[in-house]
Amino acid sequence: MDINKFKSVAVRKPDYQLLQGLCTEKFRSPASMISKLVNEYVGYQAKKKNMSVDAYIKQILKPNGKGKK
Repeated sequence: MDINKFKSVAVRKPDYQLLQGLCTEKFRSPASMISKLVNEYVGYQAKKKNMSVDAYIKQILKPNGKGKK
């Protein structure tokens, strides 16, 4: 697996089971479902802040931006 394209994340078992259920229902892989959920949430947050998605992404990805802790 290319470590520059993929990262591992830890997910609580109940959340993983829900993810598996959603994936089965929607015929998606877990990676695709997580990507879809993240992108939808970024769009939601951008709209909530009256920003474009691109502007919001730039804001949260700034080295010292609000999104980095």
